[in-house]
Amino acid sequence: MSALTRFLGDSPLKVILKLLVVSFLVGLVMNAFGWSPMDVLYGIRKFFMDLWNLGFHAIDRFLGYILLGAAIVVPAFILLRIANYRK
Repeated sequence: MSALTRFLGDSPLKVILKLLVVSFLVGLVMNAFGWSPMDVLYGIRKFFMDLWNLGFHAIDRFLGYILLGAAIVVPAFILLRIANYRK
């Protein structure tokens, strides 16, 4: 078995034939949906941009909840500490 055959997983001719068949089927499906290769690239880019923005939006909401809770908890904690300090 040659190094090329080991790398490809089959003989080069069979791999080329398989790639042609799969490429034809993928091209047929993409054409049916009206997609182009650039649409796929833009979709991938948009997915990662949305994921990035969602991540920071989630952190922003999380920190907002902490600050909102801290507005009640910290003064209550200070008042309880002052009240217990006298005893």
